[in-house]
Amino acid sequence: MVRCMAKHDADLSLVFHALADPTRRRILTRLAEGAAPVTELAQPTGLRLPTVMRHLSVLEEAGLIVTSKDGRVRTCAIVPSALAPVRGWLEEQKAIWESRLDRLDDYASKLWEERKT
Repeated sequence: MVRCMAKHDADLSLVFHALADPTRRRILTRLAEGAAPVTELAQPTGLRLPTVMRHLSVLEEAGLIVTSKDGRVRTCAIVPSALAPVRGWLEEQKAIWESRLDRLDDYASKLWEERKT
């Protein structure tokens, strides 16, 4: 299982890096409603356009959004499938920790039973 994830580590790192910033998460939340021009995405942030463009660049590099240009208008759209590797990694981690907690519970139960006798 570790070998499979090794080839995705760089992709996962890019996605987690992109998701680490609250401004980028807000942009993704807005894009989940539908595609939007950059100026619309920038408006609620209170940030200058070049700063928003850097945030969008990080999201695009991580594969979380795509952009297109029609004349002078650059439009962004979310790529929902880009979160699949993250979802898979989180599910693997959940299974590992649930297994560990189950073993701990079994061990604690065994100790409890031994103390009672």
